[in-house]
Amino acid sequence: MILPDAEGFLAALPRHGAIAGLDLGTVTIGVAVSDLRRRVATPTETVRRKKFTLDAARLLEIAAARDLRGLVLGLPMNMDGSEGPRAQSTRAFARNLERLTDLPITFWDERLSTVAAERALIEADTSRKRRAEIIDHVAAGFILQGMLDRLAYLENRDG
Repeated sequence: MILPDAEGFLAALPRHGAIAGLDLGTVTIGVAVSDLRRRVATPTETVRRKKFTLDAARLLEIAAARDLRGLVLGLPMNMDGSEGPRAQSTRAFARNLERLTDLPITFWDERLSTVAAERALIEADTSRKRRAEIIDHVAAGFILQGMLDRLAYLENRDG
């Protein structure tokens, strides 16, 4: 089920259990996973894209192996807040994935997540070659951490 916002996503989630953040690129999908209490995002892997059925199978394999409770897809918004072709492609991916799983799915505005990931890797003195290998799942970590922080805010506000 696709939920339009963090409030709906939170309501659809069980109280505890890990969730994943996904950075959907045209060549790769970065994956980050939270801890069970949903406080910290950890970049975990980069999936090389092949075709949707294989990509979805790999993501659902990760979800099953890690007993995930929900998926957060980075939504590549334009800087003016509008949605371009990449955002539409992400929404289409989510609609197709929704047919294959009962996990709640939502979106997180990923503007500047790759920039933030790149900056963090440069500050950590990561080589250019290594940055290219891990940038996508590090960006997924930024996407997921943004959602985790929002969910924590909502939980504290409401309860």
